[in-house]
Order: sequence, then C-alpha cells, then structure tokens
Amino acid sequence: MRLLLLPCLLLSAVLARAEPVAAPALLPLLELAGIDLLCQQAAPMLQQGQEPGQQKLLQELFEGAAFCLELAERTAPHFDGEQMQAVRDLLDGALAQRFTAAERAVGVNPEALGDYRERLQQHPVRGARLDLVQRLDQATHTTDLASLLRYEVGKTQALLALRARGENLDEKSLQEQTQAQAEAIRRSSESAVESFMLYAYRQIPSDQLAEYADLYEQPSVRLLFRTSLEVVPQLFAERRQLLRPMVGQP
Repeated sequence: MRLLLLPCLLLSAVLARAEPVAAPALLPLLELAGIDLLCQQAAPMLQQGQEPGQQKLLQELFEGAAFCLELAERTAPHFDGEQMQAVRDLLDGALAQRFTAAERAVGVNPEALGDYRERLQQHPVRGARLDLVQRLDQATHTTDLASLLRYEVGKTQALLALRARGENLDEKSLQEQTQAQAEAIRRSSESAVESFMLYAYRQIPSDQLAEYADLYEQPSVRLLFRTSLEVVPQLFAERRQLLRPMVGQP
C-alpha cells in the first residue's frame, strides 16, 4: 500500500514546489537584487523640472511602493517557492552582503569617486581586473537596469513635452522617435557603472569578484532579472497611456 502511495506523494511535492509565489513575498527579493531602485527612483527623476501640478500627477502614477508591487505581481507567476528560496539564499549570503557594504561605503565620501574617475581617464584599468568587472556588470545587469530607467524616464518626459505643445505620439511612434538616444544612454551608463565598480570593489580580491559574478549567473537569479527587465517597460508604457489624456491639450 505504501508503494502505491509513493507516486501520489511525489506528485504532491512537485506540485507544491511549482505553485507560484505571492507577489508580496517577491518584494524582498527585488530589494536584495537592487531592482526595487527602479521603482523608487522613477517618480523623483520624472518630477525634475516639472511644474507642481505635474509633479503631483507623476507621483501618483509612478509612486514607488505601488510600482514595485505591480512589478512583483507580474514577476511572481514565473517563480515557485523553491526558486524564490534559491534567490534569497544567493543574494542574502555573506558574500553578497560584503559587496553591498562596499557599495554603500561609496556614499559616505562621493567626492572620492569623482576623483577616482578623473584618475581613470589618465590611467585606465585594463586586463583581468577590468574583464572581471565587466563580467560582473553583465551578471548583475547593473548597466541594463540603469539604462532602462534613464531611457524610460526620458521617453516619458518627451511625451510630457509633446503634450505641452498640444502634440501626441502613440507608444510605437514614441519608441521610434527616442530610440536613437538609447545607445548613448547605454554607453554613458556602462562607463559610470564600470568606474563605480572598479572604485567600490577596489579592496576586494579578484577571486571574490568572480565568485560574486557566478552567484548572479545562477538560473533562479537570472530569471528574476530577465523577467523584471521585460516587465518594467510594460509598466512605464501603461502609465504613459494613462498620462496622455491627463496632461497638455486634447
């Protein structure tokens, strides 16, 4: 009898692992991955240079907590409990915490980063260390995230400017009009990220840099980033659609 029950028990275990996680449970993982910064920074970046009424509207549409919750809701169906636990174990471990501490330390003296960037122009880092930093950037999708945020913010600000003149563009046309800026944004983001990593991790041995990159290259972590990078443009586009009739001339 117990042999007959075994297939049923195994099936139950598989189904339990495959059950999608609830969106709120994914929010801490977005924070560990740094993806939540896109949610937090969207509204402040969009509000720059806008008049008070527009700033209030942008805050309502792009409010950070609501934006991140919607991102989690769209991302959660791609995960089960086992994958979520794997991401948490990887991104909340001692190695990841050491790198996070190194990043936060840069904020204590931001002028030092500026001085370091000036020195890099005269004496650029080359060789294996640079290769590791570039691998780490690709693994953590830091340039991807920074470029995406800047591009989507710029695209939304372009729409606001058009609406202020009584003009309008649908999402496809807006994409075509702003696409030329995407590559320039990516190049500048990549340069800024590279110099930041070289400075922030300057005292961390190269073998740990490689280990940290490997951590982000694991399937569950890659899935979190890949899905988020697909969802964020959708969320911006939907909010722009809401924005069109609210601003400028009909």
